[in-house]
Amino acid sequence: MRRDGLTCDNLLAVELVTAEGRLVRASEREHPELFWGVRGGGGNFGVVTAFRYRLNQVGPTVLAGPLFFGAGDAAELLRFYRDFAEAAPDELTTVVNLRHAPPLPFIPEHLHGAPVIAVVVCWVGPIELGERVLEPLRRHGRPLLDLVTPKPYTAHQGTFDATVPHGLHYYWRSEYLDALGDDAVEVLLANAWESRSPRSYAIMFHLGGAVGRVPDDATAFSGRAARFAVNVNGVALPHEYAEQSAWARRFGQALRPLSAGVYMNFLGDEGQDRVRAAYGAAKYDRLAALKAAWDPENFFRRNQNVRPRA
Repeated sequence: MRRDGLTCDNLLAVELVTAEGRLVRASEREHPELFWGVRGGGGNFGVVTAFRYRLNQVGPTVLAGPLFFGAGDAAELLRFYRDFAEAAPDELTTVVNLRHAPPLPFIPEHLHGAPVIAVVVCWVGPIELGERVLEPLRRHGRPLLDLVTPKPYTAHQGTFDATVPHGLHYYWRSEYLDALGDDAVEVLLANAWESRSPRSYAIMFHLGGAVGRVPDDATAFSGRAARFAVNVNGVALPHEYAEQSAWARRFGQALRPLSAGVYMNFLGDEGQDRVRAAYGAAKYDRLAALKAAWDPENFFRRNQNVRPRA
């Protein structure tokens, strides 16, 4: 992502079925305003039946995997990490996960359920250079487990698949952050392990790089200036749902004063005002005009809805 941009930045064209039942193609040359809107506007304009993408070479071998640290080291680690991430080349994308260690085969049994903070890395440049770039992080502090290794990119993608099995219930809150300041660190530390659930977690995505070099008005997607996206996930069996969703709401409320916006796909049941705020007034008005042109009756409304301009 930080090297090649967002998925929508590499989208060249779509075919979609409109509310009228028309099949249309949108690209930079064909219905360019509609193409602008589908790159970040959610399912508000039709059902996309085909995508055309620009491909980027990744790997096939990348230097990737998680580094686990104890929760007791999290404050110092996060302060180190924010400087490390700020200076990172575009070839490196990282994700920070604050949770109780899941019972996965590659995690020693004595760590299962322990409160941990994991920094998951993916380096897509030359492996030898990646080893040098990652050395300060891998040598920092007292890592409990270092699973960073050269591997196929496709294998890295599936690392945590087993932690999201079918049948669980999910409730989430999310915010963009302009920076990982001390106030943000304090909120993360105060809330991340309060759920006491082996399934719930907070995840922080490292943004910047190619994501931030695209002009903000180039697509409907918003938040290119943000440095991180925090997503709080209450994950529960049916009888745990009330408790875990309440934890996610409390955590989200604590993050809200630090918010630099929100990623639309990370919105939950938060209402129309939050949708407007996610896009900002100018983008929302542009999307509302586009909605009026392509779906004036708001047929596509089971989404984070953009209402047609009257």
